[in-house]
Amino acid sequence: MRLQTTSFLALRPSAAATVFNPPMSFSTPRAAAASSRSPAREARGGPITAEEWREWGTGSVIVPEMVGKAVEYLRDLEEEKGERLRFGGNGGKIVGDFKVQEDKKHRAAYKGLSDSEEKLQFFSARQIACRLLGSRGYLCQKCWLAMDDCMCLKIKPSSLWNGIRLWVYMHPKDFLRQNNTGKLLWQVFGVQSATLSLFGITELEEIMWNEFKNAGKSKVWCLYPSKGAVSKSVEECFLDVSSPSENHRVGQNETLHFILIDGTWSNSNAMVSRLKDHAKLVWGDVELPCISLAAGASSMHRLRPQPSWDRTCTAAAAADLLSELYLLPNLSSYGLDKQAEAVDDALEVLLDALTGRRLRNGRSITREVRNTSSFS
Repeated sequence: MRLQTTSFLALRPSAAATVFNPPMSFSTPRAAAASSRSPAREARGGPITAEEWREWGTGSVIVPEMVGKAVEYLRDLEEEKGERLRFGGNGGKIVGDFKVQEDKKHRAAYKGLSDSEEKLQFFSARQIACRLLGSRGYLCQKCWLAMDDCMCLKIKPSSLWNGIRLWVYMHPKDFLRQNNTGKLLWQVFGVQSATLSLFGITELEEIMWNEFKNAGKSKVWCLYPSKGAVSKSVEECFLDVSSPSENHRVGQNETLHFILIDGTWSNSNAMVSRLKDHAKLVWGDVELPCISLAAGASSMHRLRPQPSWDRTCTAAAAADLLSELYLLPNLSSYGLDKQAEAVDDALEVLLDALTGRRLRNGRSITREVRNTSSFS
């Protein structure tokens, strides 16, 4: 299946009406507070190279076309004004004089797009481009933490049983977020076992869906406890899965693929809807097989707010999945319990790093209370 890639119109500063725009404003009290926590940083370097793109955790050897053009546009804007872009907060927010000018241009461009697919690609590429430029020289490419807080040496790698492949389907607003937990999965298991796919970045989505097509619908599952989706327990889905050979290795077409939705709960509905649309194109069926886990709160609840205590972060969901699969007699001999422990250990390392940074900056480490009256 080939996903359509929109053209980037004319991404030059002189084309005032043809530049990026996300469909919402970032000038909110929460955004302002986030920006104040970290000093503003200048964008560094030139275009995004294939090596740099891969090192950020994508595992891909090709920079997505739209992302490359978005970076090129922002660099051209710098050249036109004769000064560097400056970023604050999590790295994706432009600050200073550039913000007003760039906001006007990318809003005009976004409004000029009539196709929803073009708008999504446009929005996603700009979000990622800003995060890439704002994070260079500030965040570690492996763990996505500030260089002073790098935790890479504390993460212990583990081999994931080759009968399982995890797909971290991430929203662009979670890309390079320091408290993101999906990144831990490829840090622990490697990018071939836990692979990043970005919402709205067609090249990475194509890689994921090509693997799903080869595997077949019966081998693809989404971890998403939506009230609107028909979901089954791990035991219902995999109790009858036949045990592989004695060497514990399976063929490519026998691998079980699990999609983990990595984004805020308010964004996850759109992400699952896009997955369903692709499932209908590939298999003629809008129902994407979903799994519900008997999961409790993860350690990250102590630091990162969730809409309710029965929801969990991406890495914790992966650990819970592996733990529940291990309890099945037919899958109990493949070390899935140890692999789940490796993810839990990585979560604790991340929690310690984030907690230490907050304490040094005089910030609270108490979990915020959020409204849980609605289910997103």
